[in-house]
Amino acid sequence: MTGARAVASTDAAAVKARLHVSPHPLVREKLTRLRDETTPPPEFRRLVHEIATLVLYEATADLALSERGIRTPLADWRGARLKEKVGLIPVLRAGIGMVEAAVALMPEAEVWHIGLFRDERTLRPIEYYNKLPSEATVQVCLVLDPMLATGGSAVATVDILKKWGARRVKYVGIIAAPEGARALSSAHPDVPIHVAALDDHLNEKGYIVPGLGDAGDRQFGTG
Repeated sequence: MTGARAVASTDAAAVKARLHVSPHPLVREKLTRLRDETTPPPEFRRLVHEIATLVLYEATADLALSERGIRTPLADWRGARLKEKVGLIPVLRAGIGMVEAAVALMPEAEVWHIGLFRDERTLRPIEYYNKLPSEATVQVCLVLDPMLATGGSAVATVDILKKWGARRVKYVGIIAAPEGARALSSAHPDVPIHVAALDDHLNEKGYIVPGLGDAGDRQFGTG
């Protein structure tokens, strides 16, 4: 194996180790309906919520617990509560559609918004909104963003969170392109990536193919 091929193989193995694509049949079924260009915004939003719930369920499987004693109507019982505080960071605006699902699973989670838009000429992210407090208030951050396309917004968001002082960061999305997964994995090799699907490639405009179009436009009927 040549040096270039060895590096490429190593990079692919590293990305594969960090990328978690849900194998759940319900995810595949709902994702098919989500991709359909005839799906109207109300149903699209509902499907984003349902898929996000399933992917988040898998992405949070390793959260630390602490024992908690309670009393049931019949007996004392040793149960558990989340040990660390969780922060939800939806990337505006498409990430908003995933917040409700995350809060339903983790009602005590804090929600902080980061606003980024992609320059359509350079495909690079530009920050326009950041409401993080002055210092980190949570131990685990879940970045919520449906589409991991070029990876620019995801990398920029994780950069912001690490400078803020976040100890653990996970990316939770719906569809990823190989280019985006590689970019995020290369920039932040400690960040696991949890998605419903890994698609084929990006087109010349930076959209995921086959994808589902613009997730923000389809959620809010602005396309």
